[in-house]
Amino acid sequence: MTMRFPHAALRRILAASLISTMVVGTSAQAFDTRAGSAYVIDQSTGTVLLSKNAETPLPPASMSKLMTLYMLFEALERGTVTMDTTFPVSSRARAMGGSTMFLNVQDRPTVRELILGIVVNSGNDACVVVAEGLSPTGTEDGFAALMTQRARELGMTDTVLTNASGWPSPQHRMSMRDLGILAERLIEDFPDFYLYFNEREYDYKNRAPANRFNRNPLFSLDIGADGLKTGHTQEAGFGLVGSAAQGNRRVIFVISGMETEQIRAEESAAIVNWAFRQFAERTVASAGQVIAEAEVWRGAQPRVALVPESDVSMLLPALSSDTIEAEIVHQGPINAPVTQGQVLGEMIISRDGLDPVHVPLVAAANVPLGGFATRVLTTSQVLLERFTQPEPAAKPSGGES
Repeated sequence: MTMRFPHAALRRILAASLISTMVVGTSAQAFDTRAGSAYVIDQSTGTVLLSKNAETPLPPASMSKLMTLYMLFEALERGTVTMDTTFPVSSRARAMGGSTMFLNVQDRPTVRELILGIVVNSGNDACVVVAEGLSPTGTEDGFAALMTQRARELGMTDTVLTNASGWPSPQHRMSMRDLGILAERLIEDFPDFYLYFNEREYDYKNRAPANRFNRNPLFSLDIGADGLKTGHTQEAGFGLVGSAAQGNRRVIFVISGMETEQIRAEESAAIVNWAFRQFAERTVASAGQVIAEAEVWRGAQPRVALVPESDVSMLLPALSSDTIEAEIVHQGPINAPVTQGQVLGEMIISRDGLDPVHVPLVAAANVPLGGFATRVLTTSQVLLERFTQPEPAAKPSGGES
């Protein structure tokens, strides 16, 4: 059964009724990104706004440092380390090239200093220090294997990590979807530690004045950006795992494969603007509001109302019309007794340019088993229908059927 109704005020409807006659909507225009791969999600509603080559494992460059930080944040949560815990710096960490916080083997950086060194300075040396300090084998290889295992547990199925820094390696791969999952988990699992991603400047012992600024290109635009991590290698191109919050909405995006730093900055700003301007969160139904009714077999009442258990809010194209289309699906008739809150079906709501939303529908009230008379009457009606149905026409004899 398909129903159409205004999203601003969902009307009381019966199982066989239709509301409105037509759905007229304006789809949000798909974002034509210059990124080779991209993944954009509205974190508040879990709506995927854009997916381009998002499940293809690619070299993540320094964006994979987010997994190193996730492991460090988990260690802080467990109490394995504190912000004041110090780690030694090995000669291997000291020898790391690329972006560094310029550690030497005499240093004993604290966990807090290492977090800032990774987030702001993108320190490859800091990542190796963390890896060797947290590894079950004391090696970066052991830490990389542990990160890969943890990534799979978090649902990051396209991730294989061979080092802690994102240093180029043929097997070191992550998909943009996996990086989006990781960003979402960092924001939700560690809200206090996430504040470090908004740090703009850090210089460990005044050693890196030229490398002291956070590379996130969105920080200067006043659009609510507060994270997370840039990345660049010759193989990967320029990339960014970004997030911005405006009002009660947060957008997380991952882009990779840009040719220049300037294109990365332009593309990031355009994605954030598009995600916030082209979509709006709206309430389309309230908890307990009757959506449909289902027949009840041998119940004390012949029907039961189907309602959503909680308010139904979702992201819709900002320029869509005032009507949306929904399909009500349930098995019927439903055998009595029925318990209030029992899931009996679902409402599938279509959205222009976005995936459909499946909303469980539950019984609005208890429907006990009917009395003896009700059961006898129901059974009699079924038997009567069977006996009064015309017999099927006889099949012609002879020949092949």
